[in-house]
Amino acid sequence: MPAAHIRVVSAPMSRAGEWVNAYERTDMSAGEKSKAKTEQIVGKAVRKVAHAVGDDTTAAKGAALEARGKGRGTKEKSKDAFKH
Repeated sequence: MPAAHIRVVSAPMSRAGEWVNAYERTDMSAGEKSKAKTEQIVGKAVRKVAHAVGDDTTAAKGAALEARGKGRGTKEKSKDAFKH
């Protein structure tokens, strides 16, 4: 299970408009999102270089890495949609 962080968020919560500290739980999804984007970028770069060189096996591996990154990104976006 990924570690969760607690951060303090200031928001006007009372009727008088006073700023009150509220505690909000944040998951480590930012790290997962960056991992997904990194996999997409690296996969695309590997695929394009392999195509330029003519190495079909490495091109397929790059395409698989890119697809895995896209899948991971889709998973994180759906988690965010259900979080709110």
